[in-house]
Amino acid sequence: MELFSANEVSKTYANHQALTNVSISVPEGTIFGLLGPNGAGKTTLIRIINQITAPDSGAVFLDGRPLKADDIYQIGYLPEERGLYKKMKVGEQALYLGQLKGLSKRDAMKELKIWFEKFEIIAWWDKKVMELSKGMQQKIQFICTVLHKPRLLIFDEPFSGFDPINTDIITREILRMKKEGATIIFSTHNMESVEQLCDHIALIDKSKKILDGPTQQIREKYKSNIYDISYRGAFDIQSHDLARKYNIISQEQNGSLNKLSIQYLEGSNSRELIKDLIDHVEIVSFTEIIPSMNEVFIKVVKQNV
Repeated sequence: MELFSANEVSKTYANHQALTNVSISVPEGTIFGLLGPNGAGKTTLIRIINQITAPDSGAVFLDGRPLKADDIYQIGYLPEERGLYKKMKVGEQALYLGQLKGLSKRDAMKELKIWFEKFEIIAWWDKKVMELSKGMQQKIQFICTVLHKPRLLIFDEPFSGFDPINTDIITREILRMKKEGATIIFSTHNMESVEQLCDHIALIDKSKKILDGPTQQIREKYKSNIYDISYRGAFDIQSHDLARKYNIISQEQNGSLNKLSIQYLEGSNSRELIKDLIDHVEIVSFTEIIPSMNEVFIKVVKQNV
């Protein structure tokens, strides 16, 4: 079941077409990657979801019905450009933002205590935001985003400013919230995070959606029939007729265990490849190479000229 969807959404600013008939469907309880180069239209779509701006045409839906003004209380948004008030004290500001999202002062204080203890930042409560590092400010804004336990969370580059340890902490929190039922739209240029976290992705380029689907299925779709093989035995494939059937990407012969990276060409398959090799060598490992999301991203965007 989908929690959020956008149907044929378009938006123009002056003479700039930001979105052109973009449709996405975000299944409930999943992490949905919203990807694209800078200026592709991702931020415009996020602003429409948050009702900061409205589409020129098309519609957005929550729970299958048109998005309403008070749905903002069911949404948590962490923007790429952080928006904390620099001269306010951390605790005072977090309490204020929690109340803006519909929490009572008592409930906001209760939830903040839990989060501040979890992140071991109680000592920051009376500090001004301007006294904190970028990473510390990011932690505070993350807490303010999730404090009211929204059903739909939108994270725009959530790991910006974090070292690897804090990135891991936030990653675990995101996965925990998903496990507890939250639906998450995740926008980032870090494709390793996409592979680690996202169940589905949509790729927007030049205002249009050019790719959409489950992450693993998309990686499978763009594979190129390349295999990495470890084997024992002396064998130079270049000197055999097999070189006409396969593209030899690399071959390393290092004594007892040798390595081969090979691509079968049209008309062949992996079973035939194994059969052709097993007559000559002892195969130790045979691994299909699935392209990374980074490789898919680059390939698809370059094709969209």
